[in-house]
Amino acid sequence: MPSTSLSFARHCTEIVAQTDMLRSVVERADLTTPVPGCPDWTLGQLLRHLGGAHRWTETIIRTRATREVSDAQVNDVFGFHDEDPAALGAWLAEGAEQLADALRAAGPDAEVWTVVPGGTPEFWARRMTHETVVHRADASFAVGAEFAVDAAVAVDGLDEWMAFGSLAQVLETKPEMYDLLGRPTSTLHFHATDTAPQAAAEWLIDLTGDTITWRRAHEKAAVAVRGPVADLLLLVYGRRRPHGDGIEILGDARLLDAWLDGVSFWLKE
Repeated sequence: MPSTSLSFARHCTEIVAQTDMLRSVVERADLTTPVPGCPDWTLGQLLRHLGGAHRWTETIIRTRATREVSDAQVNDVFGFHDEDPAALGAWLAEGAEQLADALRAAGPDAEVWTVVPGGTPEFWARRMTHETVVHRADASFAVGAEFAVDAAVAVDGLDEWMAFGSLAQVLETKPEMYDLLGRPTSTLHFHATDTAPQAAAEWLIDLTGDTITWRRAHEKAAVAVRGPVADLLLLVYGRRRPHGDGIEILGDARLLDAWLDGVSFWLKE
């Protein structure tokens, strides 16, 4: 893989930076505003979810947990009403700072529990970076604000997504994905159109074998998806329609739709 994925130190910094950008988007917003990207939540509940995720992860890192830690605080967001936006923003910032501090204190290679194999703080630093990025997009869209993300961050987010989308759990959770495997034409190519050549921002998803694999590559595929890197990131996260303006799809669009549906299992809130 090209060396464009972010470092552990950069991930720690991005958790705080992305949280600060999110706070600036919502500082004058109505917290009862619905969030299209998370249809069951208001803006205030979205912020509670993200702050809960930061604090949950901080507990895992700080305690060096080697077994699953209850994530009740992550999704238990429905008991909060009439919150003060400034107080909630300060609470969100505090959680992000605490998480970044815990990650730095632990270092990238300590042994901790993670939701997928390979448990280290490095996994959590990356996961919480992109959790924050995507929920910043959710908040931006909810209040009608512009959303932009640094290209290196978006590329790293797509790398992470491709790794998630190749896990064995995809097939275990969505057995209909087996129908896509083993066909010589079961390949998908994603190409970011707005990054420098050295970013090598192209991904090939290969379903022609009996497992799902991916690699960074410029190769022909049954379906090619071209667009700005931020739009590609939002597309795989279900925050961007695959057939809308700005995304060009060449080839087997049904394969793209089936793949997107299959790999979406792990991001459900």
